[in-house]
Amino acid sequence: MRSKRFKKLPLNTKDLPSDKMENVISSIKANCTTKFDESVDLSFRINNKQKKNEINLRTVVNLPGGTGRSVKVAVVCEEEKTNDAKEAKADLVGSDELVEKIKNGNLDFEKLICTPSMMIKLSKLGKVLGPKGLMPNPKLGTVTNDIAKAVSEAKAGQVEIRNDKDGNIGLSIGKKSFEDSKLIDNYNAVINALEKEKSNLTIKGDLIKQVYITSSMGVSYKIKLEKTF
Repeated sequence: MRSKRFKKLPLNTKDLPSDKMENVISSIKANCTTKFDESVDLSFRINNKQKKNEINLRTVVNLPGGTGRSVKVAVVCEEEKTNDAKEAKADLVGSDELVEKIKNGNLDFEKLICTPSMMIKLSKLGKVLGPKGLMPNPKLGTVTNDIAKAVSEAKAGQVEIRNDKDGNIGLSIGKKSFEDSKLIDNYNAVINALEKEKSNLTIKGDLIKQVYITSSMGVSYKIKLEKTF
C-alpha cells in the first residue's frame, strides 16, 4: 500500500527522458518529504551478460563529499599496530582475541580491515565473514600494512561498488542535506571508478546500460551519461 505522502510524489518519473545529474538533483531533493534526512542513491544496470563470462565488478571508491553516515570499523592486526588503528579511530581493534570473537559470531562492525599476516587466520572464517560481505580483500584495500590509511578512508566516505548476479549496482552518494556540489562530486567519483574498472575488463559494448537516481523514500529519475563506456 502506498502512503498518502508517496501518492503526492510525481508519477512515472522513470518514463521521463534522461537528464544530466546537475538538473535532476533539485527534483530529488523536492521529493524528500519525509521527516528524516533521506539518502540519495544511485542504481546502475550494467552489461554483465557476455558470451564467454559474466562481468563481476567489485571495487571501492572514496567519495570526496563523504557519505553522511558513520561506519563501524574493526581492525585485526599485530600488537605493534594497534595504536595506529586506535589513533585512526577504529571502533574495534585486536589480534587473536578479536579473531576468536569473530569466530564466535561477534560481527558488530560494518567493515573489517587486517594486516597481511593476520589474513591467514581470518581466511579460515570464510563461512562467517563471506555471507556478510565482510571478508577483507587486498583489491578493496582492506588487507594492508597501512592500517591508519585504510581506517581513515573507511571512515571518511569509502563505499563499495559491486554488482549482483543480475547486473545491478546500488549505492548511496550522500544525503538530502548535502550541498548539490558534494552530491555531484560524489557521483563523478563513482563514474570515474567505473570507467577505470572497464579498462581492466574484457567487455563487448558499453559497460553501463542505465543509471537511475532516487532518494530513500522518493521516486527515481534517469541520468544522462556525459559519455558512454
